[in-house]
This record gives sequence, structure tokens and C-alpha cells, in this order.
Amino acid sequence: MPDTLLVLTNLPDAASAERIARLLVEQRLAACVNILAPCTSVYRWNAAIETAAEVPLLIKTTRARYAELEAALAEAHPYELPEIIAVPLEAGLPGYLAWVASETTPPQA
Repeated sequence: MPDTLLVLTNLPDAASAERIARLLVEQRLAACVNILAPCTSVYRWNAAIETAAEVPLLIKTTRARYAELEAALAEAHPYELPEIIAVPLEAGLPGYLAWVASETTPPQA
């Protein structure tokens, strides 16, 4: 079974989060994307401390689809330098992990 990844990113608003979540699932780059409640992020950018409201996404995919997911996410993301990080899953319900693998497999041509 392919390795499953949890990819994290943040968007500036619910509309862009929904748009990107749908794009990733439609392209089978992600099996599921959770759009979380807005949060407050504090970070340093261009030598200044910034505070911003952001909408986190939890993206479930496979290692095999990660490069394409990263490219699509970077292209669609409104930020100049988006946070895109992937965490490998150590364990999970086997049926769920198989579903993630199935849903991120491109259809046969």
C-alpha cells in the first residue's frame, strides 16, 4: 500500500480554501480535504511580525501523488510563499488508508 501523507496548508479565507479543496479532490490529488475553522497565525515576514486570520486545510494524499499535489497547490495558492508541509502517517485504519490510495489513483486512460 502506498505511504499516506497528511499535507497542511493555510488559506486567507473560506472561499479560497473551498476552491482549492475542490480542485485537489477533483484532480484526484487528494482523497479528502478538511477545511478547518479560521485561526490566527503570527509569523515574521519581510522583517516584521505579522498577524493574520487563516483557514487551515488538512489534505490526505499518498506519497506517489505528493509532487503533483504540491505543484497544483502552489499554482492555485494566493500566497507568495504558501506553507505546504507533508507529514507521513505512521499508522491508520487499514480500510481508510486503502480508500485514500484508491481515491488518489488516476483513472486508467
